[in-house]
Amino acid sequence: MELSEILLIALGLSMDAFAVALASGATMKRLHIPNALKMGFFFGGFQALMPVLGWAAGRGMADFISGWAHWLAFILLSAVGAKMIYEAGQLKEEEDCGETRTCPFDTGTLTVLALATSMDALAVGLSFSLLRVSIITPVLIIGLVTFLMALAGVRIGSGGGHFFEHKMEAVGGFVLIAIGLKLLLGHFTG
Repeated sequence: MELSEILLIALGLSMDAFAVALASGATMKRLHIPNALKMGFFFGGFQALMPVLGWAAGRGMADFISGWAHWLAFILLSAVGAKMIYEAGQLKEEEDCGETRTCPFDTGTLTVLALATSMDALAVGLSFSLLRVSIITPVLIIGLVTFLMALAGVRIGSGGGHFFEHKMEAVGGFVLIAIGLKLLLGHFTG
C-alpha cells in the first residue's frame, strides 16, 4: 500500500474525531491547550490502537478468507465510509461544559468518545491484515494524523467554527469508499 493511500485512510478515519473535537472546542469560552492536547492524545491513541487489534484478529483468520480478502476489504471500507456519510447527515445535539451537562474533556467521557470514534479503525485494521499490509507505518500515520486533526478541531471549534463539522465527516466517508473501490479494482486489473 502506498504512503498516499495510507494518508488518505488516516484522514478519512480522523474525520469523526475532528467533528467531535470541533463540537467539543465550541464548549470552551476560550482555548485551553491542555484540554486540546488531552483530546488529541486520546483520539490519536485510540485510532492507533484499534487498527492493531483489527489487524491481529485478521491475521488469525487470514488462511480462511485469503481468496476473497479484496472483496472483504472493499466491503469493510465501503461500509465504514457509508456509515460516516450517513452519520454526517444526522442532526447531532451539541454538548457543552455547563453545570448540567457532561464535559467532553472529562477523562471518562473522553474515553467513550475516543472509543466510539475509533471503531471504524478496527475494521480498517482488519482490512490491512487481509491485504497483508504491514501495520506499523499505517498505525503511526493514523495516530499522528488523528492527533493533529483533533487539535485542529478543538482550535477551530473554540473559535466558533461549526460550519464544516458534518461536511468533513462525509468527505472522510467518501475517501474510504474510494480507497476500497481502488483496492477492489486493483485486484482485478493488476
